[in-house]
Amino acid sequence: MTHSNSPTEQTISRRNFGLTAAGTVAAGAATIAAANANPSAIADAPVDAKKGKLNQSVCKWCYGKLSLEEMCVEAVKLGLVGIDLLSPSDFPTLKKHGLVCTMVSSHKLTDGLCDEKFHDESLTKINEMIEATSQAGYRNVICFSGNARGIDRKVGLKNCAAALKKIVGVAEKKKVILNMELLNSRVDHADYMCDNSAWGIELVKEVGSDNFKLLYDIYHMQIMEGDIIRTIQKNHQYFGHYHTGGNPGRHELNDQQELYYPPIARAIAATGFDGYYAHEFIPAGDPIAGLTDAVRQCIV
Repeated sequence: MTHSNSPTEQTISRRNFGLTAAGTVAAGAATIAAANANPSAIADAPVDAKKGKLNQSVCKWCYGKLSLEEMCVEAVKLGLVGIDLLSPSDFPTLKKHGLVCTMVSSHKLTDGLCDEKFHDESLTKINEMIEATSQAGYRNVICFSGNARGIDRKVGLKNCAAALKKIVGVAEKKKVILNMELLNSRVDHADYMCDNSAWGIELVKEVGSDNFKLLYDIYHMQIMEGDIIRTIQKNHQYFGHYHTGGNPGRHELNDQQELYYPPIARAIAATGFDGYYAHEFIPAGDPIAGLTDAVRQCIV
């Protein structure tokens, strides 16, 4: 074998390599750009969430143009186990498609458990939803701290704990888990009290029941505190449910936002989580293409 030591030939060779590498990078960038512009084009193979470790779901309220029937059809196609934040009147449609309600709605978000004047109304509604959820064989009922309205955070936590201790025994008997949602108070829910994981975890400890946990909304907690993966790894035992969403904007899980969901999904799966992982973002583009891409990213 002969080797060329010609500086000219070496320069040309390096130049050709550089041009080839640059062309490869450019082609790769173009492919990524095209995929981001059209998420459904990333892969031709059908997406099946059931191939992954997470029980993926979706929130119906984000897809206002689709009927529940249509949403169920799409959910089945993607291998989702169910649909989030529905009421008992929706259960028959879910069951027809072999889906579950992964989180059952209950009382008002703003008028919640941190304010004693809303306890009776909230607990009545929560009790009603526990019963319906249990009868349907489902798992989760949502609840909220509500807005502070000037109530001190320590007092609010005490009020929430007092209310929850009145109802959590019913949840235990019915094998239902109450989940208080963590929401941001900076952008979407001004004055909401349960707006950070530390406060919520303290409340879970105070209530002291495996049937009361937190709904860890990744979008909301990215706004309030960040450090998503470390928080999940350290505190996953307090989290009974997860929501996704791109930040800023609460849109698709794409390159237009700052969260990267594949490692987040892997971190949750690594904890042995057996609950539900629901997509709760408002599509800015084609809704089914965006949901399909989100589901694909979170199959781990």
